[in-house]
Amino acid sequence: MTNHHQFHTSIGVLGAAQFPHALRRLSEAFPKIKWHQSESGQTISLTEDKTLPEGAFRIEATPERIRIAGGPFSGVIYGIEELIKRGGDQPDRLSVKADPIYEVPGLTYRTFWTWDHSTNWELSQIGQQEIGVFNPYQKPPSGFLSDYKRCIDFCSRNRIAAIVIYGFLRDPHGGIEAAKELCRYATERGVRILPGIAIGSYGGVYWEGDHKYNLATWLKANPQHAATLEKGVGFQIADLAFPLNFPKSDYTLSACPSAPETMAWMEEGVAWLTETFDIGGINIEAGDYGVCGCSRCVARRANEREAARRKEVHGDYWSHTDMADNFPRLFRTAKTRKDDLWIYSEIQWDNLLDPVSLDAQKRLPPGGIYQHTTNRTYWTRIKNELTKAYIDGLPMQPNVLRCQFACQWNGDERSERYALNARVFSDMAALCSRTGMKGLTVWGEPSPYHASVELSYLAFARFSWSPTLSWDTFLDEDVAPLMGGKDAARAFVAIAEDLDAHQKLPIERLHALKRRAADHRADDEAGRRWLTLEEQISRRIYMGA
Repeated sequence: MTNHHQFHTSIGVLGAAQFPHALRRLSEAFPKIKWHQSESGQTISLTEDKTLPEGAFRIEATPERIRIAGGPFSGVIYGIEELIKRGGDQPDRLSVKADPIYEVPGLTYRTFWTWDHSTNWELSQIGQQEIGVFNPYQKPPSGFLSDYKRCIDFCSRNRIAAIVIYGFLRDPHGGIEAAKELCRYATERGVRILPGIAIGSYGGVYWEGDHKYNLATWLKANPQHAATLEKGVGFQIADLAFPLNFPKSDYTLSACPSAPETMAWMEEGVAWLTETFDIGGINIEAGDYGVCGCSRCVARRANEREAARRKEVHGDYWSHTDMADNFPRLFRTAKTRKDDLWIYSEIQWDNLLDPVSLDAQKRLPPGGIYQHTTNRTYWTRIKNELTKAYIDGLPMQPNVLRCQFACQWNGDERSERYALNARVFSDMAALCSRTGMKGLTVWGEPSPYHASVELSYLAFARFSWSPTLSWDTFLDEDVAPLMGGKDAARAFVAIAEDLDAHQKLPIERLHALKRRAADHRADDEAGRRWLTLEEQISRRIYMGA
């Protein structure tokens, strides 16, 4: 049996000033230990080690001192969470393994993607929405921080490195001050906040409000720089069973990306964003609901492959040339002010294996994080065709995958955002690791109160950290303790996946599934999780299928 060192009574935490959340978490986990910040007696030392990869950590223990060294931004916080996980459940005693522990993330970039209006982690408030891109914010002003602080806590404890937020700056949920508070909260907990912006669309840098970097405000003062869209605003997704609605409003305005004034304004806005907020990066796209058709834009985008793509289903919703011409400017603007930012560049949908414009890709700067989005049908192709040699040969590096399904944006009239998406996340993480992609992004909007969502998020967290993890190990180590044991874990997965696979089921079959779920009902957290599955089944029985 491996020896353990016992820490108890009174423990000093060295480095707590730099890592206040570490001390906070230790106090929560072991409330009967007297925690202090002096060097007397047994101590825990916390240090950032910039030679380690971001998020990596090392734990070493002697009878008198635990040393936690972490890679930049999040490593120390992850090390503390690992120490708490292994330290036992005694409130007055911390048991530490004598052998050193060293862990490093399998995928560097592990990211939740969200819109502010449809991120529902605080369930005790009105105004929840579940789909849309041009939505007003309908919750109380405090709802933004209430939702995202819960999301950040989950990410911090489960090694999810970053959260993309479209609608990061919006007057109805607190504007600048709320965004500053969110960044402070996230940075302490080792989670990067990445505001989502688009070049000349999606509200500019300041999504909604009377602000100089809000697009509607700027275009009212500079109407000559408005885009001339080639078709009506909007897009449709082939893997979604119903049409999407795009009501015309200030949210749908676009500026011409060929106008020098537009890009000067965007650069100025990105500089302000980087200097004003303690962000961890920016997610930048060219916009995906239409392209400008003015003579300058048409001439600038005159390449044969892009012209051909624009005649196909999705090609007229975005332009890779627009991204290649303008992303480098915004990338440099942000990086010169804060060189450790993660700057994502959207490569848009379903074209990883079918590049729209290799010439455009060659102009994208090294060090940007190039994000390839896949819908469900295209994922089938990626699974069967993507190779490491192909990824290594792409002109832009590094590359990450973004899952546009397993959420509300693909599927039938039900919402996949409440499905059990754990297997697909594990498969995606394994493929990313195997082919040399450096990260995975999934939607992170619904609350993990729903057990199917919680287990999906945990699968994303565990497999993106350890892509070679087996499914059975995940069930036994991560799911079983939450659901009431190994048999219960497998039963939950079987029932949930049966429900997800069939939009319609006979009523008698639904009753049988409900009885199986009800067998696990108990007055504890495992029982609560099972109750969320019962509720899904009961709703379908009530609706008649």
